[in-house]
Amino acid sequence: MHTVVVGTAGVTASDVLAVARGGARVELSEEAVAALAAAREIVDALAAKPDPVYGVSTGFGALATRHISPELRAQLQRNIVRSHAAGMGPAVEREVVRALMFLRLKTVCSGHTGVRPEVAQTMADLLNAGITPVVHEYGSLGCSGDLAPLSHCALALMGEGDAEGPDGVVRPAAELLAAHGIQPVELREKEGLALLNGTDGMLGMLVMALADLDTLYRSADVTAALSLEALLGTDRVLAPELHAIRPHPGQAASAANMLAVLKGSGLTGHHQDDAPRVQDAYSVRCAPQVAGAGRDTMTHARLVADRELASAVDNPVVLPDGRVESNGNFHGAPVAYVLDFLAIAAADLGSIAERRTDRLLDKNRSHGLPPFLADDAGVDSGLMIAQYTQAALVSELKRLAVPASADSIPSSAMQEDHVSMGWSGARKLRTAVDNLTRVIAIELYAATRAVELREGLTPAPASRAVIDALREAGVQGPGPDRFLAPDLAAADAFVRDGRLLAAVEKVTGPLR
Repeated sequence: MHTVVVGTAGVTASDVLAVARGGARVELSEEAVAALAAAREIVDALAAKPDPVYGVSTGFGALATRHISPELRAQLQRNIVRSHAAGMGPAVEREVVRALMFLRLKTVCSGHTGVRPEVAQTMADLLNAGITPVVHEYGSLGCSGDLAPLSHCALALMGEGDAEGPDGVVRPAAELLAAHGIQPVELREKEGLALLNGTDGMLGMLVMALADLDTLYRSADVTAALSLEALLGTDRVLAPELHAIRPHPGQAASAANMLAVLKGSGLTGHHQDDAPRVQDAYSVRCAPQVAGAGRDTMTHARLVADRELASAVDNPVVLPDGRVESNGNFHGAPVAYVLDFLAIAAADLGSIAERRTDRLLDKNRSHGLPPFLADDAGVDSGLMIAQYTQAALVSELKRLAVPASADSIPSSAMQEDHVSMGWSGARKLRTAVDNLTRVIAIELYAATRAVELREGLTPAPASRAVIDALREAGVQGPGPDRFLAPDLAAADAFVRDGRLLAAVEKVTGPLR
């Protein structure tokens, strides 16, 4: 099994995906263990002094003015975890919790938190045992980090609360730890706070969304090319020299992908035949501009994610010169903004894909295709309601594009008076990515049927490869009306698991 070694310098997006989705094992580097021990010595020295230090010998948030005596400090750390584990709603996905735990471990191993090496090792042990704490949908405001979600993870480290075992069954965490020979941790000064105070949940979801969107944007280039082909459009608008004079990298990449798919097509260039038109509609002609803008948004989001993956987010932090200083690095604004940006881009990509599907189904705009791509229009409804489903998904995407980060509700008796709502932005982005996959799958379903209905014209080799692979996957082609939901579900799986790209790239080589 693949192993990810966590050091002091942060982790990569690939590391997060390997642990969250691939079940990779986690190990602490010798450098990380040494840094943990050195930072802990600083915290222990401060704890022994009479002067109050936030998070070490004081309360938290609005209660930070109280100095806590030594005999109450272990109880203080337990209490912050228990009281902050206040999430509600359905449990979030296993991969989200694994990413959350792994990224908190990443910050702990930076040597800036003051957590003991044995606590960090126990965090790794839970991940390696496949123990996944139950974390709820609601509870994080994305400032002071993802407090409630991280608290539910810390609770499991203490042997409290509920967790899901490697078999998928939820049990008391104490039972699962005992079954895997893991000793619950007894938290000491600062450790409870250090386990809760990070942007790890929203960051983990950002990393996974970027991975999914990378597949979806390339898939959308393929379905846009198929729609252009089915509509007898022109590929001249995709010429590299046209995109070079407006040098947005994403736009050029999208146009190049569409050109690669359309190479050798016998359907393109017929826009001057029976019903001459000077230009294709915007949804066809401007596909690279819209998809390209989304790609460039992803590039910015990756930059933010990479910076955050290299960060140590905690409050207070242990500095190399021995100071323990309060800070505001836990504020989720940098991550929250790009989560919202990506949701906006996803909504627009879904919107333009739906417009192409609608054009394929409208006999007045499809340039010779049967109404709704039906076998016997009037007796058959064809893909009429498939487009309704797509429209419903796009409408939901537009609602999900409303930014979470523009909101803020004060908390902690006005001490935490401006929050990021980044967790909420991440949760809605996951839904947006899920729905966008379905939207692209419906365009794929419609466009492949439309291409097959162009009798006497030969599609591009890449298009033919997609159609053949889709039919092999059990998605049926043109014909009389049938139960559509299974076909749409199969098309969704075909996009979601990468088979669409695999079929295309066997002909075109890797898309950009």
